[in-house]
Amino acid sequence: MRRTRLMYTGLAALLVLGGWTASGTGQAAADDSPTAAEPASAGLLQAMQRDLGLSKDRAEARLAAERTAMDLTPKARKAAGSSYGGSWFDAQSERLTVAVTSDAPPATAGKVRATGASVRTVAHSARQLDATKARIDRLSAPSGVSSWHVDPMANTVVVNVVRDKRADNDVRKFVSRARATGPVTVETVGAAPSTFAAGTVGGDPYYTGNVRCSIGFSVHGGFITAGHCGQAGAGVRGWDGSYIGNFQGSSFPDNDYAWVNVGSGWWTVPVVLSWGTIPDRLVRGSAEAPVGTSICRSGSTTHWHCGAVLAKNETVNYSQGAVHQMTKTSVCAEPGDSGGSFISGDQAQGVTSGGWGNCSGGGETWFQPVNEILGRYGLTLHTA
Repeated sequence: MRRTRLMYTGLAALLVLGGWTASGTGQAAADDSPTAAEPASAGLLQAMQRDLGLSKDRAEARLAAERTAMDLTPKARKAAGSSYGGSWFDAQSERLTVAVTSDAPPATAGKVRATGASVRTVAHSARQLDATKARIDRLSAPSGVSSWHVDPMANTVVVNVVRDKRADNDVRKFVSRARATGPVTVETVGAAPSTFAAGTVGGDPYYTGNVRCSIGFSVHGGFITAGHCGQAGAGVRGWDGSYIGNFQGSSFPDNDYAWVNVGSGWWTVPVVLSWGTIPDRLVRGSAEAPVGTSICRSGSTTHWHCGAVLAKNETVNYSQGAVHQMTKTSVCAEPGDSGGSFISGDQAQGVTSGGWGNCSGGGETWFQPVNEILGRYGLTLHTA
């Protein structure tokens, strides 16, 4: 039984790195994934029903609406011009909503509506909110401050404070200084964030030193993952202990991303693992999902879980230092899931960084957006 389990886990790891040893195995994985015309595989719909409380019909309708909103976002933003205040997917109406400032020319709202998006009038532009967040980024945050991000729906910058640290003097000073930078709202969270690396456990995707992490997405020449999993030059071993490659670039804190070259008999394929819980996902691109859309995560510890995009461009205050431009989600994760894949439909979104909570009691998880990583290292996503 132990040998069978190791062989199965090894096959799962090989699906990301491309270690298919027989064409029949590769064909089976491809046949289980949805085509470009299909909204989702049966397994993805089951995960959304489990994690988001949706019926099968509602999950199918939501995925189709989210893909429409994803494609619509750049057009609506262009139509709003300098009056753009942000955008998000409204799960109730299943439409993209675009914020437009109250001082916008009268024709602006009509141009945005013409793209198919709904319009909400707000006081502050996205540029003003981004400038406020940038000023907060220059402050030194105490450990009792969890994170901060622009919230387009509330038209403010939200500063998240750990609940039992609200009265801490350093936290109160930080909040006071943050409020002076512009429109700021303070909210509380249950715990401070931490990264999701773990000690060595047999049968999981990759190891560096005594740390186990998860593979994110295949790129031509290697794969991307979390920066806190290893420093540049560190060797990487696969599920079976064999050498894969080395960290070619790594950044943490400030960022949390890295990439590893693949060789020594390993190669890449555009697949996100299901670990047997759903059919494996083919990766077809990296179009960015709006706030409010559903999103799913694959990791070597807790496998496949889904949730929603809660915020973008959030600064997360880990104990090792702040990490910028993160996306926050309601998806759970646990140690060992670090570096794993966040995907929306068949579009790559990012690699797991850290969070708080677990997959028994719930929590929140952040990821570093995939397009930022590709641009930083000049990499090309391996797509189907």
